[in-house]
Amino acid sequence: MALYDLPLDELRGYRPDRNEPADFDAFWSRTLGEARARSSPAEFRPLDTALTTVDVSDVTFAGFGGDQIRGWLVLPRHRVGRLPGVVEYLGYGRGRGDPMEWLTWASFGYAHLVVDARGQGGQWSAGDTVDPAPPDAPHHPGFVTRGIGDRDHYYYRRLITDAVLAVDAAQTQPAIDPERVVVAGTSQGGGLALAVAGLHPGVAALLCDVPFLSDVRRATEITDTNPYAEIAGYLRIHRDAVDRVFETLSYVDGVNFAARASAPALFSVGLMDPICPPSTVFAAFNHYAGAREIDVWPYNGHDGGGIHHQRARIAFLEREGLAGVRV
Repeated sequence: MALYDLPLDELRGYRPDRNEPADFDAFWSRTLGEARARSSPAEFRPLDTALTTVDVSDVTFAGFGGDQIRGWLVLPRHRVGRLPGVVEYLGYGRGRGDPMEWLTWASFGYAHLVVDARGQGGQWSAGDTVDPAPPDAPHHPGFVTRGIGDRDHYYYRRLITDAVLAVDAAQTQPAIDPERVVVAGTSQGGGLALAVAGLHPGVAALLCDVPFLSDVRRATEITDTNPYAEIAGYLRIHRDAVDRVFETLSYVDGVNFAARASAPALFSVGLMDPICPPSTVFAAFNHYAGAREIDVWPYNGHDGGGIHHQRARIAFLEREGLAGVRV
């Protein structure tokens, strides 16, 4: 896709007004308080795999409503002391897949917790976590409009809560240094990581790549690609629900989490991204309250910088004193 959004010099200054509900903080404090009250200790069950350089555990922890969320913990087999941890969230439609898909971070000396996305995992890679809460109203095919008419029943309230509690789980793992937990993700995963950075005071750094769910209303107006097109499709049918839908979305919009985040952050953006428009990424970046950097990939789409950006992520963490452990 060719360039279609604002020019780069305008993107660097694009800082739209935030549509923030007055009870935003109270809503998330209540949500997380209720979830933590139903929590139980995370379980890390070692797996016997054919992998020779890493140790893998099948992870289960309590998420929203006490629901069981799955994940993988991948550790370098030869390690000394506690490791910095990377908690990674997944893109839209993706599940945790197979442990062999997740070897990079452990290879650089990090503990890597891959968090399954409830109900997802039927599009790009397999998932193992169910979403026991059924949609309470009609929705467009996909996940982003599930329960969108009511903030308390909205799907992303559950998914963001799961993401926050994944950091709690990581901090209890004996192999992980609880003071050096990084949150990371791409697309939907980037949006979840950004939300966690705004909600969890224990986050040491944020890696936020081409994030979904920021400056959402603008996204629905300038791209017709899913997942944002799912919102537009829903509103084409539910014509009288526009205000109610965007009120719900204001509780999960990344620009509002960005304004509350303080951990050092590295963002990435592809200027030809048809899925998460560049201006929506810059909206979150420019509202981010902590120290921040952004890597701009002029000729890339939703892939961002790919493996080149992975090198940038490693270098960023090393500059922040969060280097992986070399043995």
